Amino acid sequence: MTTNPKTRLSDQIIEKIIQLIQEEKLQPGDRIPSERQLAEQLEVSRVPIREALRTLSSQGVLFTRQGGGTFVQKSDLINWPAQAIAPLEQLLSQDPLYRYDVLEARRALEASTVWHAAIRATEADKKRIRQCFDIMVEHQKNQDAELSARADAQFHLAIAQASHNVVLLQIMNGLFQLVFSTVKENRRAMFEFDNAREVEVLTQQHEAVMNAILEGNADLAREQINKHLDHVQAKVRQSEENNAREQRLSRFNHQLLQP
Repeated sequence: MTTNPKTRLSDQIIEKIIQLIQEEKLQPGDRIPSERQLAEQLEVSRVPIREALRTLSSQGVLFTRQGGGTFVQKSDLINWPAQAIAPLEQLLSQDPLYRYDVLEARRALEASTVWHAAIRATEADKKRIRQCFDIMVEHQKNQDAELSARADAQFHLAIAQASHNVVLLQIMNGLFQLVFSTVKENRRAMFEFDNAREVEVLTQQHEAVMNAILEGNADLAREQINKHLDHVQAKVRQSEENNAREQRLSRFNHQLLQP
């Protein structure tokens, strides 16, 4: 396991264990890997593993049975962001204008995640961010809107993981489905009038954010993510204004044709 001197090893292990529980969809009563297995998997000694397990047990996430292993106690403590955000998905489906609220929330969160990622990202984190970027570019080349949007959201989530802030990561994980749905709709609106050019612009913006993180330039990373989200918001508004103008023109023409 690659470590970052600016983040405690046990904190990094806590993140990895939480990620394991989420990815494996473990429920209360499910057993997690043993200390030895976790130490081998994460390539660390058992001492920080034990410390991380102790912390998660004190938080009510895990419990230990003497001689029986360690088990998930309350997965809802891990999944609370998704549960809290679920009602927003219905609001978004009823009124697409809620995506502006999502953009504002993303700006507040991602200004922090990119800044911390630039400082704390390990080589493994950087590799994951590059992979997400490459996958997104590949889907864009294939003109697969669904997979491009999902890869776009995964790219931003990989940056949140690289921030090594458990709270920010949890919130971004909970936001993932909401971010995915808004990214998908935002891309549809942005590509409506100039698809090829807009794909090129978004690719350049994502690459600029990524490069700032890879170079460890926190201030530039924050500047680039704000520039990216400013652009997204401006293009979405422009698309809505164009559609509204066309609808007004259509109604006007329809009235002219009336006898």
